[in-house]
Amino acid sequence: MLRVDVAVIGAGQAGLSAAYHLQRLGLAPVKGFVVLDAEDGPGGAWRHRWPSLTLSTVNRLHDLPGMRFDEVVDPRQAEVEAAEAVPRYYAAYERRYALPVYRPVRVAVVCEREGRFRVEGDRLHVSARGLVNATGTWEKPYVPEVPGAARFRGRQLHTRDYRTAEEFRGRHVVVVGAGISALQLLDEVSRVTTTTWATRRPPTWRAGPFDEQAGRAAVAMVEERVRAGLPPRSVVSVTGLPVTPAVEAMRARGVLERVPMFDQIVEDGVRWADGTVQRADVILWCTGFRSALDHLAPLVLRNDDGGIVMTGRLATQVAKDPRVHLVGYGPSASTVGANRAGAAAASELLAHLGLR
Repeated sequence: MLRVDVAVIGAGQAGLSAAYHLQRLGLAPVKGFVVLDAEDGPGGAWRHRWPSLTLSTVNRLHDLPGMRFDEVVDPRQAEVEAAEAVPRYYAAYERRYALPVYRPVRVAVVCEREGRFRVEGDRLHVSARGLVNATGTWEKPYVPEVPGAARFRGRQLHTRDYRTAEEFRGRHVVVVGAGISALQLLDEVSRVTTTTWATRRPPTWRAGPFDEQAGRAAVAMVEERVRAGLPPRSVVSVTGLPVTPAVEAMRARGVLERVPMFDQIVEDGVRWADGTVQRADVILWCTGFRSALDHLAPLVLRNDDGGIVMTGRLATQVAKDPRVHLVGYGPSASTVGANRAGAAAASELLAHLGLR
């Protein structure tokens, strides 16, 4: 078993940022901190994105601290797949800073043993004084429970399972969700077949530029929730959906004729309360993700209502146990937020442990 001061779980944007700042603040690799990552190689969740998500269609990429993305990948190569470009960048980043990433190590559980954390992985166990959790959400897709789902004779899949629109050609697809990924996949699928777009509530559209002030305001709203111990909401839920040229083109094609969420799934489609039925071959759930925190259950960080009260400068510190920081959670779920959260978590955690 490795004994370290800090264990970082997850090597996506938030985990790598935290590791960079831990090292910059004087913690030695391996002896002082390690990073445990469940993936077979660098890239985090980006390794699994669908092929059509390229540098030209990805929502936004942010540089990791200390190394620009364009040092590794030419951003002018717009059609390079994000699933290839981002892992290449992360791999170069890990090499440059000699970050002690152990993989593949899937952490099953974290519990307390004699004042330290015992981090139990399938290939490695670590004992640590402090913990930075950066497991993100990719491993925990959310699909709402709808009566009749089990009897649907067609295909149901989530965003994380999507590969290409071509496999749906000639089939009617119901796309569920009102986030950016839902719009991207609706755009692709509607080019090869017929679609129905269903959302729980009418989407909110955001016109005009999304400037720094608007971004700070949106993050502040999400931060307010987690400081109160409420489950985090996505930043896009408070910012609205951007009206891009692609969205305008979809609107012109008649693709954005949204319908309310159905309340039942039948054998060959979906049904609304008024008896209206839409025949469907595929239901594509673009309904987001939840924070992958099940391995932290023994630490009893959640309140009775399932939320976690967060504190600290950027709301990364768990109020119940200040030795635990959650990055890539709540207001730090975006890539730019993850960078700032990694710096704050490293600084506050080392100060709490008396290491700076």
